[in-house]
Amino acid sequence: MFTRLVKESFVRNPRRKLLAAAALMVGMTVATATLTVALEAGDRLAREFRSLGANLVVTPQADTLPVNIGGVDYRPVDEGAYLREADLGKLKMIFWRNNILGFTPFLDVPAAVSVPNGDKPISATLIGTWYEHSVAIPDGTTFTTGLKATHPYWKIRGRWFAEGANECVLGARFAAEHPALAGIGKSLTLAPNSTSGAGLALQVTGIVSTGDAGDDAIFVPLSMAQRISGHPGEFRRLYLSALTKPDDALSMQDPSSMTPAEHDRWYCSPYISSISFQIKQALPGTDVRAIRRVAESEGRILSRVSALLWIVTLAALIAAALAVAATSATTVLERRAEVGIMKAIGATNGIVIWIFLAEQLMLAIVGGLVGYGVGTGLAWSFGASVFGSPATPRPVLLPIVIGIAITVAIFGSLFPLRRAAHFDPAPILRGE
Repeated sequence: MFTRLVKESFVRNPRRKLLAAAALMVGMTVATATLTVALEAGDRLAREFRSLGANLVVTPQADTLPVNIGGVDYRPVDEGAYLREADLGKLKMIFWRNNILGFTPFLDVPAAVSVPNGDKPISATLIGTWYEHSVAIPDGTTFTTGLKATHPYWKIRGRWFAEGANECVLGARFAAEHPALAGIGKSLTLAPNSTSGAGLALQVTGIVSTGDAGDDAIFVPLSMAQRISGHPGEFRRLYLSALTKPDDALSMQDPSSMTPAEHDRWYCSPYISSISFQIKQALPGTDVRAIRRVAESEGRILSRVSALLWIVTLAALIAAALAVAATSATTVLERRAEVGIMKAIGATNGIVIWIFLAEQLMLAIVGGLVGYGVGTGLAWSFGASVFGSPATPRPVLLPIVIGIAITVAIFGSLFPLRRAAHFDPAPILRGE
């Protein structure tokens, strides 16, 4: 009898049932699409933000007071502490090693460039670095990194130097101020008052625009700068690009004041502070600082995008619940006589509620299944248009979406069902 009553309800009022199912389907479509995108938006946006450049800088902790202008170190070569190039492979052994997308060492060396017509040599800064370099990892693998990974926004005309070659790339302003030396394919010669590279000829392979003080410098392979400066296997600072999540209250706490549970949760979350902490563990004696203008911008945008997705999801679910409530209220009023007869022949309030609730649960399951399918397609299309690659379907969301649909259907029907349970059969049967 229970099944028959539910079946007859669908047969007699198909349009109203379709309207409720459609409302649930639309709500679940939006929920599926936003949840699917939200699960990938953080990583996808973080990877997009990596085109802004590195977000961490590593320097020796025991270094002397830096004289750093626009990213170029103007201290004498013999002053300050250095880091060991051989230790860089340890960065890919930390807990969040897969979030380390790249790192690039820098070594600044003061130099002078000879002028062909015999005038006074031109003072310049050689910046030794990598463009694309393979680093040996302690686990036996290799990792390719360099400026290509950490500074992708730098624009170059020509090409970057080859590893180990006597080649260089000129900063854009240096090239503009010294056109006689700036042609790609030309040769520069270091003057006698250079540190120890007097007479070394460097072929110009490209001209790079960095947007900072690097435009006034000359970029050379790191091994060459190490040889000229007399610091083989060492460098002065390291720029690192890491995928991180936005800061929250936990990430702002001092790790030493955290409880063991908080410390474990912080350590196992890709906050910029926890990744910095792990880098210090891998490279003892270093100071790791976030490049705040990059990290803070990323955090604000990621937080706002996530908040927007959750607001859209909540609005869709509220709209679906209101639509279900409206259709349920109308259905209950239309079936007052039926409810009165059921109560008159002995049906309890619980039976009446379960008859209406079973209808809503069936609609919720159908709406959830269809909404999940349509929402997955919508997320796929949205991901392809916004991020350049389709969003990955998430089967794990199917039971979650159906659960949300059931919850919305129940909450939307609570008031109408409560009203149906309190109908008095006597006035109904008298036609009042």
